[in-house]
Amino acid sequence: MVRYARTLFSALGLSALLMAGAAQADDDKKVSIVDDRGVTVEVPAQPKRIASISYFADDVALALGIKPVASTYMTAGREPAFLLGLTSGMKQIGQRAKPNLELLSEAKPDLIIAIRRYTVGNAAQLQNIAPYVAYNMELLEESYSETAALSTLLGKPERGEQLNADFRKHLAEFAAKAPKDKHPRFMIMWGGATPFAFHTENTSASIVAAIGGDNIPGPKTSGGEFGIDLSLETMLEKDPEVIFIYDSGPDRPHESNPIWSQLSAVKNNRVFYVGDQWVETNGPIAREIVLREAAHYLYPDTFPAVDVRAEAAKLIPAELQN
Repeated sequence: MVRYARTLFSALGLSALLMAGAAQADDDKKVSIVDDRGVTVEVPAQPKRIASISYFADDVALALGIKPVASTYMTAGREPAFLLGLTSGMKQIGQRAKPNLELLSEAKPDLIIAIRRYTVGNAAQLQNIAPYVAYNMELLEESYSETAALSTLLGKPERGEQLNADFRKHLAEFAAKAPKDKHPRFMIMWGGATPFAFHTENTSASIVAAIGGDNIPGPKTSGGEFGIDLSLETMLEKDPEVIFIYDSGPDRPHESNPIWSQLSAVKNNRVFYVGDQWVETNGPIAREIVLREAAHYLYPDTFPAVDVRAEAAKLIPAELQN
């Protein structure tokens, strides 16, 4: 009996060692991907500690049931409602345009997902901390490809495909329901003395345009930027009926310009200061919420008002919300 027990325990011990070795081997596996810089990056096959420079990776990961360990922010001290404030439980590593590399290193990530335009200059330093993958995060078509790519990278390609398919379906449904005789002139902008407005290909503007809005900055030029400085004089000439402004704080110099009060959107109380999802729109949670908000703001008699947190809760698994 003693000999049998020893043999059994020895076998179990060997099995445990083999299983541990297999797990370690899986942990050590790498896959090669090409990011939006056109750079080939070796990344873990099963990343476990994700750091997000922008809210995009937070958005995708949470929709997949994964909680990142670190995140940048858009506005200091404000946790995004469209992510249910869950970024408060992640290590804060600075503003997305200037992440703190020391704090990032302290988070010990095994994968960094970043917004390309703000991090390409620090690529070597980021790569020294952990494998670094950069996405553009600007256009609606990129939203589909980036969501699919990151979902695959995080081991849940089918879920990524489903999130994309669901959004395409919802976008078509909202467009079909929108009034066909109305095409409100709109613009999406950062506030400032000279506002910066998004071209139609930008993700949030594409969504509003897809449900019938007429974007006054129009399409971008071939190879051009996703947005443009638009003077208040030009805004008055084009006279938007609905204005979406990213709410980045109390400083609103555009409102002090006498031209501002002459705009139709201002006269008719159709200026909406919107949340982080309108700038960080490429993830599956943000774009669904922007679609619903845009539909209501453009056509309040057709689409209901939106509870951002309630909509987010439908897409983030309950186990991450507790």
